Amino acid sequence: MSITVQRSTPDSLGEIVEAVAGWQHAGGPVQLHPGDLGWHWRFGAQELAGAVRVWTRDGQILAVGMVDDTAGLIRMGIAPSVDDDAAFAAQLLTDLSEPGQGVLPGGAEAVEARFGNAFRGLLHRSGWVADEPWTPLSRELTVQVESCGLRVEVIDTHDTRDRIVQDRVAVQRAAFAGSTFTLERWRAMAAAPPYHRARCLVGYDRDGDAVATVTVWSAGEGRPGLLEPLGVHRDHRGRGYGRAITVAAAAALQEMGSSSATVCTPSSNVGGVATYVSAGFQKLPDVTDFRRTI
Repeated sequence: MSITVQRSTPDSLGEIVEAVAGWQHAGGPVQLHPGDLGWHWRFGAQELAGAVRVWTRDGQILAVGMVDDTAGLIRMGIAPSVDDDAAFAAQLLTDLSEPGQGVLPGGAEAVEARFGNAFRGLLHRSGWVADEPWTPLSRELTVQVESCGLRVEVIDTHDTRDRIVQDRVAVQRAAFAGSTFTLERWRAMAAAPPYHRARCLVGYDRDGDAVATVTVWSAGEGRPGLLEPLGVHRDHRGRGYGRAITVAAAAALQEMGSSSATVCTPSSNVGGVATYVSAGFQKLPDVTDFRRTI
């Protein structure tokens, strides 16, 4: 049975999201998640489709990659059924390395592959080296999550109050330098299939000011959920709001049936790692992308 790679289309994105959701499992690595696709959807279905590559065999989706052209990076999600499949791993490497395969114009310069024993091993043996370290963190949701101590408003597919949505966008822009988030982009994200299992949370201080925000993404009942993104307004930092909104995110995912709350941040983000740990997340061993040297 031949393995094929192709670009996605807007019409195929729903099927791709469901495939990626099915690959999330308790205790597994923080690999490409439906929430990653959902967050990128803020730019529109057409742009997301142009960034997504899909590998199939006998009609079954077995790997999905989301491309960042500017960095020559592709973020991979791989099905558990091909974890140790050497032939599949070899085809992936060929497709990623050769420009003629159409994955990236010049071939991939870096690959985020946090799952797939055969593929990761082949990358190591083929001269790909460790790139920037990232720290994955996870909080199990088997016991009731404590109160976060912050007033939190929720935006889901049923509750989209304009004022709360405006605060969601404003805090995002104030939390991340150079953010291009807008109301139109929030609406595009919220109208997309992944957001049917997602929520945005906005935290307010005692004066009623919006101080922190996060979007949480479920992959379905009993699977790990994702925090992406999380930020604190630049004028309200250093007051514990980061920890509070992180705890609120864990509680929201627990209510949605997630088995755990997961996040991955650059290891250089020492303050961010400390915030997640203070909110009950366990720091897992660092992971790195693979960078091509030849």
